Amino acid sequence: MLPSAAGATLHTAGGLLPLPSRDTEIDWKAYMAQVEGVLNGTHDYTQLQGDTGPLVYPAGFVYIFMVLYYATGQGTDIPMAQNIFAVLYLVTLLLVFLIYHQTSKVPPFVFFFMCCASYRVHSIFVLRLFNDPVAMALLFLSVNLFLAHHWGWGCCCFSLAVSVKMNVLLFAPGLLFLLLTQFGFRGALPKLAICAAIQVVLGLPFLLENPIGYLSRSFDLGRQFLFQWTVNWRFLPEAIFLHRAFHLALLAAHLTLLLLFALCRWHRTGESILSLLKDPSKRKVPPQPLTPNQIVSTLFTSNFIGICFSRSLHYQFYVWYFHTLPYLLWAMPVRWLTHLLRLLVLGLIELSWNTYPSTSFSSASLHICHAVILLQLWLSPQSSPKNIQPSRKTH
Repeated sequence: MLPSAAGATLHTAGGLLPLPSRDTEIDWKAYMAQVEGVLNGTHDYTQLQGDTGPLVYPAGFVYIFMVLYYATGQGTDIPMAQNIFAVLYLVTLLLVFLIYHQTSKVPPFVFFFMCCASYRVHSIFVLRLFNDPVAMALLFLSVNLFLAHHWGWGCCCFSLAVSVKMNVLLFAPGLLFLLLTQFGFRGALPKLAICAAIQVVLGLPFLLENPIGYLSRSFDLGRQFLFQWTVNWRFLPEAIFLHRAFHLALLAAHLTLLLLFALCRWHRTGESILSLLKDPSKRKVPPQPLTPNQIVSTLFTSNFIGICFSRSLHYQFYVWYFHTLPYLLWAMPVRWLTHLLRLLVLGLIELSWNTYPSTSFSSASLHICHAVILLQLWLSPQSSPKNIQPSRKTH
């Protein structure tokens, strides 16, 4: 919940950074209290609380952190938990590198910045013990499965990621587009059914106890965020930040941009986008196999658009898109954005997320960098069908 923990602070040009103390967990004890409530027999989500607030994550979070509860001596061995999250960090890097290897778009020197240059990401993974890294690791596993054309297993892992934290749904519009492109409406239904079935099975004990309570807590789309922790809207007056009209405007902008990208950037056959509902064999334009770059760019762009129009970003949310930024900047280049300018964009984004507390300048800088990336994604040249390589068998 909070972006800093007990301990000293470091003065920087952008603000204050919390220095790591021996125990730098933030929500860990709350997570353990919530899990302990389930272990004690409470399946009503409205009754599950922790030190920092109620349980607001889907059921997959409960089961994964239940394992961590036992692995860390009922949540008391925080150094052990941090060691486990350090391994998770390395696994996540491996999954990300596998994705980038298959796309072959990002120059090798960029990986140095991904591995070594982010204080905030290292803190989120190894010190803070948030659930966001767990969700993103599962997400990147699902992307690797999509790249291997194991769509059923990919949807399974994608749904597991959603069950840990709802932010993974920002990838869902891109995934839906890919499923329709690959299988058509009827062929996509079994894959979507896998996603839905996993959510039902994992949430069943809580759905049977209090279905409204479970759904309203774990998938609360109208959740109100505190202005004091926002990273991206600090330059706004608090009254506007909290106003429902502002939230609706962001939602409208989000949906509009997704639609524009689907119509003008992702759908490249020249046929009506409604043709995606047809079986691929019955379309006027012969379907082209999905390439690794089509899969990755669609998913990463879908998520990035959602982040650009988020009602609020907290410090731990940086991992939602940190590992996708090199791809978004280098995979679809435009001439005016040189390597130096791309590195500058990465550096400014990093500085914005490392400025604590956030300032009007850091928030504005973040939006400017996001706008540059969005503009590049929109203006980047489209892949020629001649360059599309045959895909492997789909499952």
